[in-house]
Amino acid sequence: MGKINRNQLNEIRSKGKDIVDIRLGKAPIRVDGEKHLMICGGAACYASKSGLVRDALKKEVETRGLSDRCKVIETGSDAFATLAPVMVVYPEGVYYVHLTPDDVHDIVSQHLIDGKPVERLFYRDIDNGKPIPRMMDIPYFSNQRLVTLRNLTLIDPENIDDAIARDAYQGAAKALFDMTSEDIINEMKVSGLRGRGGAGFPTGLKWEFASKAKGDVKYILCNADEGDPGAFMDRSVLEADPHAVLEGMIIAAKAIHAHRGYIYCRAEYPLAIKRLNIAIGQARQYGFLGTDILESGFDFDLEIYQGAGAFVCGEETALMTSIEGKRGMPRPRPPFPAQEGLWKKPTVLNNVETLANVAQITLNGGGWYAGVGTESSKGTKVFALSGKVNNSGLVEVPMGMPLKDIIYRIGGGIPKAKRFKGVQLGGPSGGCLPSELLDTVTDYEVIAGTGAIMGSGGMVVMDEDNCMVDIAKFFMGFCQEESCGKCTPGREGTKRMLELLTKITEGRGEPSDIDTLVELAEMVKDSALCGLGQTAPNPVLSTIRYFRDEYEAHINDKRCPAGICKALITYIINEENCTGCGRCKRVCPVGAISGEKKKPHKIDPEKCIKCGACIESCKFDAIGFI
Repeated sequence: MGKINRNQLNEIRSKGKDIVDIRLGKAPIRVDGEKHLMICGGAACYASKSGLVRDALKKEVETRGLSDRCKVIETGSDAFATLAPVMVVYPEGVYYVHLTPDDVHDIVSQHLIDGKPVERLFYRDIDNGKPIPRMMDIPYFSNQRLVTLRNLTLIDPENIDDAIARDAYQGAAKALFDMTSEDIINEMKVSGLRGRGGAGFPTGLKWEFASKAKGDVKYILCNADEGDPGAFMDRSVLEADPHAVLEGMIIAAKAIHAHRGYIYCRAEYPLAIKRLNIAIGQARQYGFLGTDILESGFDFDLEIYQGAGAFVCGEETALMTSIEGKRGMPRPRPPFPAQEGLWKKPTVLNNVETLANVAQITLNGGGWYAGVGTESSKGTKVFALSGKVNNSGLVEVPMGMPLKDIIYRIGGGIPKAKRFKGVQLGGPSGGCLPSELLDTVTDYEVIAGTGAIMGSGGMVVMDEDNCMVDIAKFFMGFCQEESCGKCTPGREGTKRMLELLTKITEGRGEPSDIDTLVELAEMVKDSALCGLGQTAPNPVLSTIRYFRDEYEAHINDKRCPAGICKALITYIINEENCTGCGRCKRVCPVGAISGEKKKPHKIDPEKCIKCGACIESCKFDAIGFI
């Protein structure tokens, strides 16, 4: 099919809606025994060999003569990274986890043919071990509210008709035919949508500035340069629902009178780029991109610009400089991009998650979106939950949900019943919050008041085995390495802070080092050129604020309470617990352990390299550190 108009768009939607509604349990199946096998095809699942499961499943379905009623469809990620590879079988919504090609025979024979789902492949409740067959009955999913991630497991991201069946481009059609630029901007302002890339600036206000800026040429940019350690929100959205982002850009373009756009995506996201390219090609074929979109008279097109992986290019002015073909370095502001951005033209930059919300707000109204969240933070937020937590993956929750609920109700708590120590919010630009702040709600201003930031949505959980000084050193090392070097505070200030943190973790710290770190951090915050430099000290300031006792233990007692900083620990064997099995002796790579069989062993501290292999091998909890 070539370019289509609004009426044809509605026809495609109507035709495909019954198919997708089967997956939602809202429509009767069309063929007796019809099944839709939605197998995860996101990056996490690919890394877990989901492609082999997919191929085996397709072959088995075809061999058994089931192809006419059992469709194998590859989706994006289902967001539950811990369980990959996974698959949902509709219309029942049965959820299979940790799949291998060897499981395919049982799924086809027992479930597809005999109608009896395979219980051994169900998710099992963390607390009681009971199997939970249906996806939406699993606490990880049932406690979320999906807006940005509404199409996970429901559509084929490489099939535009699947997306249209879920209302893709209906918001764009409404904006192009039924709304003025002012109407679109007003709905964004009513919705309260704030930038999901980190700063939280009101989206409608940003668009209004660019709309009123003078100039015949304007640009819409999508920031998909996701560089925070532990963050994978944007990648997953692009892999699972790329048309949502394209549609958001079309609506934004109408709002500010732009006709050209760029998606800045780091080259390390090959699957996201592949699916974006497919989506762009399909959108052009249907006439959603290019000239006279849907016969509305509005022109807009875009292209992908691949970034080389520089963290600083997540900053808006550095990103624009990179697209211009120069080294990605930030520019002083003002002028702000809404007045003078890409090639000195008025420009709006929004991140992936922000744009993925735009079409639904346009279609359902700003009031619909504003009905969720807190007074100052509306809608939902996607977080990448990772670290020391039982259930890791993407979670989307209403603004205002306490951190405790995310970590324990959705994340399932801390593995091995370990003690929760802290959570890092906002990536390298964020801060570490302790257990006493677990009731903090997900609200931009509330989180900022703790010394952290919402950021793009990274949420890294830490337990009693994490050293907070070492965590601060890790994030500062990342920021220092990724500094563009343009301003002295960002280049030299972060370097001096890293040197002090290294000195402390190596047992050479002095009491005055803590005050020096705070002084340096405040200086960098106040004087760095860009937002990335200004927020780089946050992990250091927050760990000193909430975990000062760990800094003091490193400096005054020359001890790392968590046993992470090797220079400050000595491995020992508890003779009362040691059975002399010799397991630790066999795994020691440097021969530092000695002892006779069935007699307590000893560790030579001069030889020990503190690799931890002995602790991992010991079954009697006989090895520790001081």
